Amino acid sequence: MKASYSDIRPSFSEELMMQQSGYKLIAGIDEVGRGCLAGPVVAAAVILPQNMDAPWLTEVRDSKMLKVKQRERLFTSIRETAIAIGVGAVQHDKIDSIGIATATKLAMMQAVGQLQPVADFLLIDYVKLDQLPIPQKSIIHGDALCYSIACASIMAKVTRDNMMNILDELHPDFGFKRHKGYGTPEHKRNIEKYGLSPIHRRSFCNFQYRFDISE
Repeated sequence: MKASYSDIRPSFSEELMMQQSGYKLIAGIDEVGRGCLAGPVVAAAVILPQNMDAPWLTEVRDSKMLKVKQRERLFTSIRETAIAIGVGAVQHDKIDSIGIATATKLAMMQAVGQLQPVADFLLIDYVKLDQLPIPQKSIIHGDALCYSIACASIMAKVTRDNMMNILDELHPDFGFKRHKGYGTPEHKRNIEKYGLSPIHRRSFCNFQYRFDISE
C-alpha cells in the first residue's frame, strides 16, 4: 500500500550525502505563504548540527502537517539548536510588482543571506536559486523528506503566523489571525463585505468576477 503524504517522515539522508561529498554547513530552505491572498511570503534557511540526535526530531514534519502548539514548541527547539537561522520576507506590494515566483526566490535569498556562518550547500524545497553562487539541490516535497527543509518550513510558518497575528490587530475585519491570509470561505466572504485591505495582494484578488462565498 502506498504511504500517504502525512505518513512520510523526514530523514537526514540528503544531508549525509552532502557531508560525504565534503560539505559541512548545509542549509535547508523553505517558504510559507506563497498561495495567500494577503500578507507577505516568508522564507527560512536553517543549518542543523551534524550528527544531531535531539528527541524533538521525531516530531518534525512539514509545517502543514503540524498543529499550532507543535509548531511553536518545535520553533523554540530549532532556534535553540540550529547552527544558524535566516529569515526573509517579501511584502504584498512587492509581490504584486514582481510576481509571486520571483518574490518567493527573493525571500529565500534574503534568508540565505542572513545565515552566519555562511552555508556551503543548499537543500531547497522545489525551487532552484540560480542567482546564488552556492552549490544546491532542489527537492520535490523536500519539506516532508528532509529534516533541514522541514525545520525551515516550521521557522517560516511560525514567523509568518506571528506577522499575520499582528496584521489582524491592524485590520480586524478580515480574520487574518484565523486564516493567515489564505483564501478560506470566511476570508472570501469578508473581502466581499469589506473590500480589499491595504495588505491584500491585488494581483491575487481578481474582482472581474465575484468569489463563490457558498463554498
